[in-house]
Amino acid sequence: MDLWLVAGLGNPGPSYARNRHNAGFMVVDVLAARAGGRFKAHRSRAEVVEGRLAGARVVLAKPRSFMNVSGGPVKGLCDFYKVPVERLVVVHDELDIPFGAVRLKRGGGDNGHNGLRSVTKSLGSKEYLRVRFGVGRPPGRMDAAAFVLKDFSAAERKDLDLEVDRAADAVEALVAGGLEAAQNVFHAG
Repeated sequence: MDLWLVAGLGNPGPSYARNRHNAGFMVVDVLAARAGGRFKAHRSRAEVVEGRLAGARVVLAKPRSFMNVSGGPVKGLCDFYKVPVERLVVVHDELDIPFGAVRLKRGGGDNGHNGLRSVTKSLGSKEYLRVRFGVGRPPGRMDAAAFVLKDFSAAERKDLDLEVDRAADAVEALVAGGLEAAQNVFHAG
């Protein structure tokens, strides 16, 4: 059976743990719990869990590098596990969709997201799958870079676990039934 690599993007360390920019890590943590695995250090500068989700073999990963250079560890994992770009799923925060909304796509630009820019540059391809977790736009004139490095607001935190769970469901739907089927479910709501 084909192996999938699901890489959540974020920044390492407790001070970043609940930042908007770490939505990818949060989703992959939920998936690891569902797969019954514990993250272990991997030589590619990432933490990984090997397991099964929705009947598919998966490697769940969190790069141990900072967001802006997460491409190296992701490429290292693709090479190590021999996962083609078509079966790489990158889970990340997205400013251009409302808080908690989940959108799935293959390819596209990085839209100013330094983690995606790094992954695309390291892979030499944009054709990987993305599960985009909406964090909304910054209020007023707040800088986008400052906004994503802040924790979710109190109002957002009330629904955060539920929304992260839904994003994890979207990853499972993607590996189980493919992009179009998952989009039909998660883009409807």
